[in-house]
Amino acid sequence: MIQRIAVIGGGPAGLTFARVLHRHGHSVTILERDSAPDARPPGGTLDLHEGMGQIALEKAGLLAEFQALSRPEGQAMRILDADGTVLRDWKPRPGEQANPEIDRGQLRDLLLGPLDVQWGRGVTEVVPRTRDGVLVHFADGRQETFDLVVGADGAWSRVRPAVSSVTPHYTGITMVETSLDDVDTRHPDIARLIGDGSMAVYGVNRNLVAQRNSGGHVKVHARFRAPLDWHTNLDRHLGLNRRAGMDAGLDAGLDLADVEAVRSSLLALFDGWAAPVLDLLRHGTAFVHRPLYVLPVPHTWAHVPGVTLLGDAAHLMSPLGVGANLAMLEGAELAETVAAAPDPGDLDKAVRAFEEQMWARAGRWAKITMAGLERLVSSDPTQAIALFDEVQPS
Repeated sequence: MIQRIAVIGGGPAGLTFARVLHRHGHSVTILERDSAPDARPPGGTLDLHEGMGQIALEKAGLLAEFQALSRPEGQAMRILDADGTVLRDWKPRPGEQANPEIDRGQLRDLLLGPLDVQWGRGVTEVVPRTRDGVLVHFADGRQETFDLVVGADGAWSRVRPAVSSVTPHYTGITMVETSLDDVDTRHPDIARLIGDGSMAVYGVNRNLVAQRNSGGHVKVHARFRAPLDWHTNLDRHLGLNRRAGMDAGLDAGLDLADVEAVRSSLLALFDGWAAPVLDLLRHGTAFVHRPLYVLPVPHTWAHVPGVTLLGDAAHLMSPLGVGANLAMLEGAELAETVAAAPDPGDLDKAVRAFEEQMWARAGRWAKITMAGLERLVSSDPTQAIALFDEVQPS
C-alpha cells in the first residue's frame, strides 16, 4: 500500500530523510515555508562528523560528493587569550576526515539533488487522528492529509504541538552574529589571525568565535551571559557604563536594528581585549541577535500515530556542532525505518521504536552540549580551554 508521507521543513534533517527515502524508491512530499532555496541566507558552516552526519550522507549515497565539496582544513582550531596570545593552535593531520566543514548552502544543494520541494508552503497546524489521516493546515488556507507527517521544522516547530506541549526556553546566554566577506583580500590580518578554520577567545562570561566559510566568508559570534531583554538597558544588564566608561543614558536601550549602535555596544562589552581580536567586530557588516534556546532534557512525548519529529523540532540543544549531525542521522534512520515497513500497522510500530532510540541518544547529547556551553561561557575562562583539551588534545 502506498503511504502518503510528508516532511515539514527543508533543512538538513528533512532533506536527508527525503533523500534516503528517494534512494529506496519511496516518494515523499517536502513542504518548506521559504519561497525558494535562496529566499534567505543559508547560514554558516557545519562540521559533519564521521559517526553521525557522514553516516547519514553515506546512507543517502552522497558521501563521495560531500568529500569533494568539504573543507578538511576547516577543522583547524586556534584559541587566543584576550590579549592576543595564542594558547592553542590545532591543525588537522593530512587526510584527516573526522569533522570536515561544508557550507550549509552547499549541503542543502547536495541533498536537494533530484528532490521535488514544494516551496512557499508554510504550515500553521498539524492535526492527528482525523478520519482521513493526519491533517496539515497551510498558511494560505489549504489543507492536505497524510499517513505520516515528519516535523523537521526547527526550534519553533509548527508540528511539535501535535505531540508535545513543550516549548524551548532561554539558556541565559545570548549570541550576536556578524560576518566579513572577502577576508583574505580585504582583511588579510584578520585572515591570518583566524587561520584555516576557527578561532576563539574566551573571557569572563563571554567569548568571541570566528569561523571560516568558503569563498573568504567569515562568521563571527559574540556570546555572553545576559537576560533575554539585555538590550533594553545596557547599564543595568551588562554594566557597560561602569565597565567601559561609556556615556550615560544607556538605560534608554539599544535598537538591535542599528548596526553602529550594536557594534559600539559589543566593543564596549569586550573592552580591553586585543585590537586584532576586536577588529572582528569593527569590520562586521551587519549584526543579528540570536538568543540561545533549548528544549528540556530529555524531551519525550506519548507516541502519536502518524506524527513524529526530527532534529531541533524534537530536541533543540546547545549549538556545539552536534545538532545538525544528529538531525541528519535521525533523518536517514527514520527513512530506512519507513522504507522497511511493509504496511501501515508495521509503519506505526517502527516509528514508535525509532522515537525511543532517538530520545535516548538525543538526551545524552543534550546533556553533553549543555554542560559544554556552560563551560564555554563561564566565569572561569580556563574551563573553555580545558574542554578543548579534552575534546581535541594538543
